[in-house]
Amino acid sequence: MIKASIIGATGYTGLELVRLLHRHKNVELKSLTSQSFEGQDLSNIYPNLKGYCFEKCVEGDIPKVVGESDLVFIALPHGHSVKVVQEAYAQGKKVIDLGADFRFDEGDIYEAWYKVDHGGKELLSKAVYGLPEINRTKISQANIIGNPGCYPTSIVLGLAPALKYKVVEPNSIIIDAKSGVSGAGRKLALSSHFVEANENVNAYGVGTHRHTPEIEQELGKIAGEELKVSFTPHLMPMTRGILSTIYASLRGDWTTEQVRAIYHEFYQDEPFVHLLPEGQWPHTKWVYGSNNCHLNLVVDPRTNRLIITSAIDNLVKGAAGQAIQNMNLLFDLPETTGLLSPGMFP
Repeated sequence: MIKASIIGATGYTGLELVRLLHRHKNVELKSLTSQSFEGQDLSNIYPNLKGYCFEKCVEGDIPKVVGESDLVFIALPHGHSVKVVQEAYAQGKKVIDLGADFRFDEGDIYEAWYKVDHGGKELLSKAVYGLPEINRTKISQANIIGNPGCYPTSIVLGLAPALKYKVVEPNSIIIDAKSGVSGAGRKLALSSHFVEANENVNAYGVGTHRHTPEIEQELGKIAGEELKVSFTPHLMPMTRGILSTIYASLRGDWTTEQVRAIYHEFYQDEPFVHLLPEGQWPHTKWVYGSNNCHLNLVVDPRTNRLIITSAIDNLVKGAAGQAIQNMNLLFDLPETTGLLSPGMFP
């Protein structure tokens, strides 16, 4: 059994980890830490766990938590993961950071966009970006995993085949992405109040969103060259889900059928990425609660652009589910263990 602990178990991402790990046959939950709810039953905080989860929240004694674990999940805001990762590395334990602190190759880029000192740049070269469909082999051999952001997951999966096979111009990419309110986390904020979010759609982080350099870093690796994207996220009046619509200029003459063939070959053996039938466009509702990513695409000959749409659940494939997918790779388990369930519909 894998002895797993979660640092920050009472946020939405931590909760989703608990929910999914409780049905994983190879995992024993050891410690669930929380600053706000220390000593309380997690199922009292989240009654949906009644009858399934019997653990209490404990204090964040990091050396102790790491010492009793084979793997530590970190579900904390950016800027709070470094000390945990340093302790795990020192003890020779595996760690998956669901925050942003270990997603970047260069600490200076992280500091420029997140406006905090990193504090652990010496470990960035040890970390692997945890997108299994792209980095499966590297993940399986690593001890530190930087779990991707939710927007980058939907976008990189949407564009990877087109960039790898030189279908599109790398510096022509425009991304219009939309997310449910749970992406903002459980903390109180005016923008996530019901009256503010209900019956409302708004752009935010326009030209400045912190996922931009992460997207550019990973797409650049696939393209084999540095690139810049135009990325605009929007907040939607729904709980879960991300829908990214991506536009890019074509390199040469391509038909929809030719590009679909490339995507089909690229993802045909991937258990969680599904190219939908031609003309059937992804809905966030279809992936709700699942670790799936739904894709579709079309070539627009009038503008000579490729248009791609990608849908994921931001809390599952965009966070906790992908982290468990990475855990399975780290411990040489079937990658789908604990994750094979369809989306909840309607």
